[in-house]
Amino acid sequence: MQYRRIPGTGEEISILGFGCMRLPVRGGRIDGPRAEAMLKRAVEAGINYFDTAVPYHKGESEPFLGRALAGGLREGVLLADKLSPWLVAARADLEPYLAGQLKRLRTDRIDYYLLHALDREFWEKLRGLGTIEFLENARRRGQIRNLGFSYHGDPDTFREIVDAYGWDFCQIQYNFIDRRLQAGEAGLEYAASRGLGVMIMEPLRGGGLVRNLPPAVADAWKRAPGDLSPAQRSLRWIWNRPEATTVLSGMSAPGQLEENLAAAAAAPLPGELEPEEAEQVERVAALYRDLARTGCTGCRYCLPCPAGVDIPRCFELLDGLAVFGGLGRHRRLYLLGPGGINGPRSDAALCTGCGLCETACPQGLPVRELLREADSVLGGWRLRLGRFPARFWMKLRRRLRRS
Repeated sequence: MQYRRIPGTGEEISILGFGCMRLPVRGGRIDGPRAEAMLKRAVEAGINYFDTAVPYHKGESEPFLGRALAGGLREGVLLADKLSPWLVAARADLEPYLAGQLKRLRTDRIDYYLLHALDREFWEKLRGLGTIEFLENARRRGQIRNLGFSYHGDPDTFREIVDAYGWDFCQIQYNFIDRRLQAGEAGLEYAASRGLGVMIMEPLRGGGLVRNLPPAVADAWKRAPGDLSPAQRSLRWIWNRPEATTVLSGMSAPGQLEENLAAAAAAPLPGELEPEEAEQVERVAALYRDLARTGCTGCRYCLPCPAGVDIPRCFELLDGLAVFGGLGRHRRLYLLGPGGINGPRSDAALCTGCGLCETACPQGLPVRELLREADSVLGGWRLRLGRFPARFWMKLRRRLRRS
């Protein structure tokens, strides 16, 4: 197992991290014996970074980790956990939130603590609650050791957040498809230039880059040199980046763990991926781009929209559906994001047809037509019906957690 050092802390992190959001399940709940065996195998193989959060597995992920790491394993690993902005409403919620995490994890400290899924709204909310000051006090008490954030917003806000505080690390989505999404490749390079460790999430797009491959993509991988799986090639491509500290993989079966461990054991050092292998990944990426519905490059020249539509995000979800399938999942993501459950509405239904976006689009896309399609496929009456119960459920969860 290779390890990479975080510049600001000097701590060494395994290049493969274990994301505890997609553990094996049985009957809708975490399959404890199977998941525990995987965790122990991961530790034995040298994985030392384990990432969780309160919402994962409907609240079961933290307690599972606490049980699985008891009995000696805890001291050999680094635990990462998160403060989810949608689960707190006031400064008074922060202390019991953190105390509950420590209790469920059966530990006196969290090694890497993140503000969860930041975008501009969530960042402003947590800053307004005095969250940084609270966590600095928690760090002085020894309850957390390193402070960072995970990110799901726009590129400009990412740079602002990086510059706003002396973070130890951050966590971003990055893979050979998502190079301009959210923080993107520019954010990866910027965070590393500021001395932050960079944890990579969604290296396989939740498995979308390795499951149900389009025929052209499957054929292209088969023609690639060497006996490597698409998952291994995707991970190797990221490990070639010197800015990537660790790659988090949400492994849900022992076979996936072994596949990833084999990839990590033979991972290239940064910058040493063979040119032929890198070129093959580029060919596959081009095939995926050809499958996309909109042709949007995520340049964001269409923003700000006078009506408040997050055009790139709407198109990202429409393209994701076209390339990877999963209509239900993409409708849920649309509801949670543009649909307004986790912030103000920015869905395609807000479009007034003014056409300013089409004037600004360097690709010459029929933006208004594509927004109507996004609303029809992802939103429409389903969004209107789902918004109220989803908001009610989120508020109820917050109240139950505070009680």
